[in-house]
Amino acid sequence: MSQSLQKVLVTGGAGYIGSHVIYALQKTRRYKVISVDNGHNSHSNALSKVSALSRSELPADASQRDIETTEIESYKCDLTRRDEIRAVFEKYGKGGIWGVVHIAAYKAVGESVEIPLAYYENNVAATLYLLQTMQEYDCTRIVYSSSATVYGIPPTIPIPETTRLKADSPYGKTKVMSETMLDDLCHSDPKWSAISLRYFNPAGAHPSGQIGEHPKGRPGNLLPLLAHMAIGRVDPKTLQVFGNDYPTPDGTCVRDYLHISDLASGHLLALEALAPNSKIFESTPDARYKAYNLGQGKGISVLQIIEAMRKATGFDFKYEIVGRRRGDVPDLTADPALAEKELGFKANEDLAIMCRDLWNFQSKNPEGYGKFD
Repeated sequence: MSQSLQKVLVTGGAGYIGSHVIYALQKTRRYKVISVDNGHNSHSNALSKVSALSRSELPADASQRDIETTEIESYKCDLTRRDEIRAVFEKYGKGGIWGVVHIAAYKAVGESVEIPLAYYENNVAATLYLLQTMQEYDCTRIVYSSSATVYGIPPTIPIPETTRLKADSPYGKTKVMSETMLDDLCHSDPKWSAISLRYFNPAGAHPSGQIGEHPKGRPGNLLPLLAHMAIGRVDPKTLQVFGNDYPTPDGTCVRDYLHISDLASGHLLALEALAPNSKIFESTPDARYKAYNLGQGKGISVLQIIEAMRKATGFDFKYEIVGRRRGDVPDLTADPALAEKELGFKANEDLAIMCRDLWNFQSKNPEGYGKFD
């Protein structure tokens, strides 16, 4: 294999976000991707779909090097088990992995309230073990998938990155803790560089319909839940809206949604910004650490989401208004200006496109990726 290909390890690579990030990395033809995933809410056959999609886009006269970029080295690995992480890094030796995109995590606000210790172990302890292993193997670049939930109930909307971190849910607190570790690590050792991406609500699928979101069990997020209802995988009579008395235009929670392809491009831009000659850390001379919001900068309510999916699917969703859910906050809308200015990030696709692409994947793949791993 050509030495010019930089090896990038993606945790949670077989999941919804991870698979689209890997596709974005492969599209550059500059990276050799290593995926680690424990299969908790992911599907290994998603990776074969990504590889096939990437390979189909190669020109007829593609070089062997370009063909190699479409191949994914995949390992089943639980990040809470130090020996399993270490075994992957050992295969490549010290300095063998150029950088890490750390996506793997539990991610449901409501579930985190019910099982907080599981979230602290899987999201915080796993990140600690990963960082320790990276340090041992001289891999000191990381893009961390954080979340808008780190802000809790923000004092200013849209939310700038300078907002204090005051998460309300155990899930959000795990993200604050992991960001804090990265910040402290970068301050302690100038060899380290890290970027936390505080993203808002990813949605949609690749326009081809080849890769998309396929949660195991009942989806915990609204858009895939609506898609599963429309396709007949979830009883549509169970659709609940948690609260309609929030201080928002229609009383339901407002969130900032961005297309999964735009989110994936944000990860790629962040990874490239970790290169040694990057200028984005000039404003933080004491440490090569920064955090960026990834979002559209436009808030969309729960009821607006339901209406958009009604238009995309033709399905007449019926819902029940129930009480507020602990851990939810009224409005999480990004101010993405810093990411646009320093990373060149832009969320281009609107809600109608997100819903169209989500439904395209779901209708082409009514069983998602098929049998669970």
